[in-house]
Amino acid sequence: MVKIVRELVDESASLELAAEFSKALQEELNAADEELSLNFPDGLVVFLLGDLGAGKTTFSRGILRGFGHQGAVKSPTYTLVEPYELEVPVFHFDLYRLADPEELEYMGIRDYFAPGHLCLIEWPSRGEGFLPNADIVIEIKVQGRGRSIELQAQNPASERILKKLA
Repeated sequence: MVKIVRELVDESASLELAAEFSKALQEELNAADEELSLNFPDGLVVFLLGDLGAGKTTFSRGILRGFGHQGAVKSPTYTLVEPYELEVPVFHFDLYRLADPEELEYMGIRDYFAPGHLCLIEWPSRGEGFLPNADIVIEIKVQGRGRSIELQAQNPASERILKKLA
């Protein structure tokens, strides 16, 4: 599987990479409907891993800005999900405060995962058993004043996305 590792010296470097990643995602999500349904039946699912304060929400903000969102991007820590009605519907999840993964069933989690949607999920381990598999896993680690980021494709369709960044 394709894996990209980069060092990010500051927040602007993170936002720049997120913007590049966003363009690659958009190209894939603008594919024909039947191709999207085949390649990403649950939508394009991105897991964001990292400790508190590592930069998961910052990276998500960069992706959303790349999709054209102009407003603030807050971490949906208490609401669990923040929807963004853009050209492509984007759903930003933060499952950090999830007490029990079964709560996702009560909030209608399955409705968010559909072809043509992008789902960014922070703390996916907290929703284990109720989330689809990730197409791309992003892990961000604090390194001194900067960050190390690893983007890893989980299937052949998502490999095409990361190859555009390499």
